Amino acid sequence: MNVRAAIAVAVLAPALVACAGPQSALDPAGPAADAIATTWWLMFGTAMAVWAAVMVLVLLAMRRGRGLRPAAGRKMIVVGGALVPTVLLAALLVYGTRTSDLVTGRGSDAELVVRVTARQWQWQFDYLDDEGGTIGSTLDRLALPLGQMVEFRVGSEDVIHSFWIPRLGGKMDAIPGRDNVIRLRADQPGPMRGQCAEFCGLDHATMAFEVVVIDPDELSAWISANAVAAIDPAEGLR
Repeated sequence: MNVRAAIAVAVLAPALVACAGPQSALDPAGPAADAIATTWWLMFGTAMAVWAAVMVLVLLAMRRGRGLRPAAGRKMIVVGGALVPTVLLAALLVYGTRTSDLVTGRGSDAELVVRVTARQWQWQFDYLDDEGGTIGSTLDRLALPLGQMVEFRVGSEDVIHSFWIPRLGGKMDAIPGRDNVIRLRADQPGPMRGQCAEFCGLDHATMAFEVVVIDPDELSAWISANAVAAIDPAEGLR
């Protein structure tokens, strides 16, 4: 391996490694995260194409020097500065609007409801039955049925937090006195990790939770085996 190849590997390796893993938004395991990752790659590819086009124009301008006619310069400004950005942004707006239901999960019915309670520095997950009663509660560990849509009702007991499972979808703020709803589905088993994505105090970085994706028939047994007693807000503080 020559020196240039070694430098290229050293530069690109961290970026390639970051594209996968239990907390990578570019390694989607559900429809919401897949829509977000596809949008990201689309924007990345478009940005690279625009950058390449600009570099080509810069090189052409440097080569031609002052030989460019004023009329041609005005045409380039109109096309490159007004027409092209308008078309690209409009296309991204249409695409983003069409995929919004996938990101929020609004277009699908939920087969399980989980109430998420955030507190410094802990996540509590209450699994609800059809009547809204609690089947069981877990701390800092979330179980999801493979292939089923889950509705999360996200709230907080102290400050503003943010519920985020990068491999499954986008973020949802946890706000005291309010329940925000997001629906996510896990289509792949494997290691996943959730994280508070809103700075909530000195131990914010430690406010993470494990996500376990299991067969739907095993969910009740898992909840029973891992359930903890309901936690009083004052006792939940760490």
